[in-house]
Amino acid sequence: MLDPDRLAGLAFFEGVPPRALHELAARAVERTYVTGETLFAAGEPARGLHVVIAGRVRVLRGAGAAGGRRHVLHVELPGGTLGEVPLLAGGGYPATAEAMEPTTCVVLSRSALEAAVSADPTFAWLLLARLAERVRSLVQRLDGLMLRGVTSRLAALLVAQHVGARSDIITLGMTQSQAAEELGTVREVVVRSLRELRELGAIAPAGSGRYRVVDLDRLQRLALADGEAHVSGGDGP
Repeated sequence: MLDPDRLAGLAFFEGVPPRALHELAARAVERTYVTGETLFAAGEPARGLHVVIAGRVRVLRGAGAAGGRRHVLHVELPGGTLGEVPLLAGGGYPATAEAMEPTTCVVLSRSALEAAVSADPTFAWLLLARLAERVRSLVQRLDGLMLRGVTSRLAALLVAQHVGARSDIITLGMTQSQAAEELGTVREVVVRSLRELRELGAIAPAGSGRYRVVDLDRLQRLALADGEAHVSGGDGP
C-alpha cells in the first residue's frame, strides 16, 4: 500500500476525500520508466490510469514506423494523468505515451477507481472535472496549432524555456525531431524556423544546441503572432 500522504501532495489527488484516497492508495501500483520507454502504445487495452509522480511523459499520435510523422497531443508533468479516457469509456489507448526522462507513475486500475467512488461518491465528480479539464486543454492546443504558424509556436516554446532558465542561454529542452513532434510539423521546418528567429534578431546560436535570447520582447511578440506573420510559418517542408 502506498502512503496516502504521498498521493495527497499530487495535483490529481487534491481534494480527494480521505476515504476515497485510502482506497486508491491501497490499490495503487508504482511503476518506473527509463528515458524513451513506452508506458503504453496506441491500440493496447487500457491497463490503468497513470498518474505521474516524477519525470515527464509525452502523449503522441501518428505513424510508429521509422521516419513516420508523429504529433504530441500533450505533455504531463508530476500530478498529470494519462489513459483515463479508455479506462472509463472502454476500448484501447488512443495514443502512445513515452517517457521523456526517468519517470515514476502510480497506476490505478478501474477497480481501484470504483472502490474509491464506492467509499465516497463525491470522488466521481472529481473524475468528471479532470476529464473536462483534459478536453479543455486539448481544445486550446488545437486552437494554437490551427491559428499560429510553426515559427510562432517555436517562439512560444523558447519563451517557456527562458522562463525556467537562470540566464539568456537556453535550449529547446528536447531534440529537434522531438520539437517537431511537439509543434505538429517536421524537423526540416523547425530548422528553418530557428534560422528565421535568428534572422529576425530574436535569438543567436550559442553552440551545442544552445541559443542566446537576444531580444526577449521580440521573441514574445513572435510567440503571439498568427500564422500569416512569417514566410516559413506553414507546416510544409
